[in-house]
Amino acid sequence: MENVIEEIYRSQSRRVLATLIRLLGDFDRAEEALHDAFAAAARQWTAETMPANPFAWLVSAGRFKAIDHLRRRARFDASMADIADNLYPGTEMGEMEAIEDDMLRLVFTCCHPVMPVDAQIAMALREVCGLTTEEIGRAFLVSTPTIAQRIVRAKNRIRTAGVPYEVPDEAELLARFQQVLHVIYLVFNEGYSASSGPAVVRTDLSAEAIRLGRLLISLLPDKEAIGLLALMLLQDSRRLARTDPSGNLVLLGDQDRTRWDRDEIAEGLALVDQIVATDTAGRFTLQAAIAAEHARTDSTAATNWQRIASLYDRLLEVQPSPVIELNMAVAVSMCEGPLAGLSAIDAILDRNQLAEYHLAHAARADFLRQLRRLDEARQAYERALSLCHQAPEQAFLRKRLAELNRG
Repeated sequence: MENVIEEIYRSQSRRVLATLIRLLGDFDRAEEALHDAFAAAARQWTAETMPANPFAWLVSAGRFKAIDHLRRRARFDASMADIADNLYPGTEMGEMEAIEDDMLRLVFTCCHPVMPVDAQIAMALREVCGLTTEEIGRAFLVSTPTIAQRIVRAKNRIRTAGVPYEVPDEAELLARFQQVLHVIYLVFNEGYSASSGPAVVRTDLSAEAIRLGRLLISLLPDKEAIGLLALMLLQDSRRLARTDPSGNLVLLGDQDRTRWDRDEIAEGLALVDQIVATDTAGRFTLQAAIAAEHARTDSTAATNWQRIASLYDRLLEVQPSPVIELNMAVAVSMCEGPLAGLSAIDAILDRNQLAEYHLAHAARADFLRQLRRLDEARQAYERALSLCHQAPEQAFLRKRLAELNRG
């Protein structure tokens, strides 16, 4: 039963939290209620007593645990009594409205302009993805105390400004739209390629991001929202092929493309063909077009790398970023050889960018390996390994090092 509860926590805890925030009206109160609910589940659930709808049970348990806490506090603080009374009357879980929208409400709340952008992203990764402050800090190369302070300040601003927990009207929706797209993609990316932990993929997060993407399009069928959905579908289509039966990482060029999800590819390509015209394409539309080039072919050799490099060039104009430059370096290497790719990565590192990003050192190591500069390759792989926090990627880098050591 412990494993079952752990799996439910992994797959449903963020949705439970989102609904508890709506019901309780406070992030900290909802987080406390979430942990209380799972603690109660650990004590009460058995194979015979496990509820048919764990989500509903957990939300109900968390809500009433919160009410109990508030009522106990009300004995000493009269202001708590009104809060508890307002929370107590309510409907049964089967009658609750708009549960499916709670995650989108949470994303919009995290993206409220009352908070600075860096705090919005930290909040979203903490509350929507469930990442720890340590994991968020590593992802953005910022110290854990700094991330913790950003999140605390963000919650205080939400509380003091009385930010409503809702999907805003059209005018406010447009003002937050680009940031919401960015946050949904961060959620997807954490699911598609987890920043740390024992697995490459967190299917629950990538599936939730795709669901949110569809829901967002129903609110505003913007070209970039369609591009984001296409991008997520095309990347998610490779999910089953990204690891072998033992959970080991499989690079794109070595993947069994017969395991790619053809339904997701068909839908993603149809969306790309609908939106890519275009001198006005945005960052998600262009990334979707790049993903489409991979999905259209049956091998790495047959891929139109010149087209991909050209799309990355356009993407850099729209969104200058050293990570995009890194991806472009890989595309350039496929067109012009590993020396061209190595030169592009070294130019990034020479600007003191991506020095703490393990994938930059891993790509550099791979180019050095192809050029038979084995001592330099070994050093680059060791540097990448020292910066990597995901178990399958660590195993892959150790495998590369072992291959080099065998000559």
